[in-house]
Amino acid sequence: MTPEQALAELKKGKTAPCYLLYGDQEYLIEETLGDLLDGLIPAADRSFGLFSLDGDKVELDLLKDHLSSASLLGGAKVVVVRGTTIFQSRENLGDLTQKIRDHLDEKPDKAAGYFLTFLKISGFTWEDVQGDGWRKITDEQWRKAGDNSTPEDRNKWLPRIVEICASAGRTTVSATDADEQYEKFLTEGFAPGNHLILTAEAVDKRKRLFKAVDKAGIVLHFGRTSKEAATRQVLQNEAAKLLGPHGKRLTEGAWRALGEKTGFELRPSLNELEKLILYSGRRQVISEQDVEEVVSQTRENKVFDLTAALAGKNTKAALAALEALLDQGEHHLAILTMISREVRHLLQASILTRSGRLPEVTPNTQYGVFQKNIYPAVAGLVTDEVRGQDLLINKHPFVIFNALRSCRRFSYMDLLSFLNDLLEIDLAMKSSATEPRLLLERFIVKACSTAS
Repeated sequence: MTPEQALAELKKGKTAPCYLLYGDQEYLIEETLGDLLDGLIPAADRSFGLFSLDGDKVELDLLKDHLSSASLLGGAKVVVVRGTTIFQSRENLGDLTQKIRDHLDEKPDKAAGYFLTFLKISGFTWEDVQGDGWRKITDEQWRKAGDNSTPEDRNKWLPRIVEICASAGRTTVSATDADEQYEKFLTEGFAPGNHLILTAEAVDKRKRLFKAVDKAGIVLHFGRTSKEAATRQVLQNEAAKLLGPHGKRLTEGAWRALGEKTGFELRPSLNELEKLILYSGRRQVISEQDVEEVVSQTRENKVFDLTAALAGKNTKAALAALEALLDQGEHHLAILTMISREVRHLLQASILTRSGRLPEVTPNTQYGVFQKNIYPAVAGLVTDEVRGQDLLINKHPFVIFNALRSCRRFSYMDLLSFLNDLLEIDLAMKSSATEPRLLLERFIVKACSTAS
């Protein structure tokens, strides 16, 4: 079943006790999750009927209590388990070790969760790795566990994740067979009106639990498809929302060139389209040459990595993304332009928040909820006088959503000060011998270290 079919069934009042949303397209998973919640539980009932659990730390007894008891209000109850790894198996061990390395700097708690899952699936115990115990594990044992990195590389990340787990007190590898518990929940059934929604990055479809969920509920996949046409259609649907307000369109050659550089992946492509809109100025048609001149030859959107890390006050990640951009040849003035745009977005989001004209957006607000309940209020602020201008309220809903969530990390006065700093950096880059990299690094450190 496709997400569109599942939502169509929901509108007809046909619900499933369990939904599994999995894949690497986080944006689409979040959007569909929000749509599912809108169809399953009224917003007014969510204080007592909606529960969100971390898949890495979920307590099975608590989950059972939620599913087996009715809502206090007598209506629907929905339990969301985010980022669960219960559908993974030894086939996914290689992916797990890669995710540990990917999250080590930016999300160490997430990396710790992946590591404990890795230990459980691989058969290693905490005692095997604690202290210097990990040094006794042979390369052959690691290869059998799905890790094909070199010993030198492993020596960089493995002691770090062991230290992170030890410092956080996360040293218990659950002996409980979560698969059997979840199967039991599905077999016994939930209290009337209760629903379980699971999200996961990866699954092993051969597992009994996956088959049980597929049989009892609805499984929706959000992954990179081998059919380029389908992937392209998803992007074009979202791109129309971004390009339409600016009266712009891409030529067929431009779409083809964009796909070659981004693989039609949603987040990188939308970010590159933002750059193309700015680059094309008053021109309505974005050409293949525009794409070649603006879009960097990579599937990894390091510009998005940089601005996202800056908005999240993640100094290490922002500096790493800056280094990657400069190393791949991105011009320092282009990077400065993107940073300035992000700060302007945050400042405008701060103004909108302070105005009191919008419902509150918190770090826990889900994108689907924002789209349905808050974005219409934003769209209502767009008048004929400002339509088409480079303002936050004219951007794609996802851009506005992220800015409103992130602006709380910065004070209004700090954001104003940052714009002045960026103007001075621009002048320094054009008129002094100061190294551009150093100017950008200083700004990132300052911006990420300010108190909110």
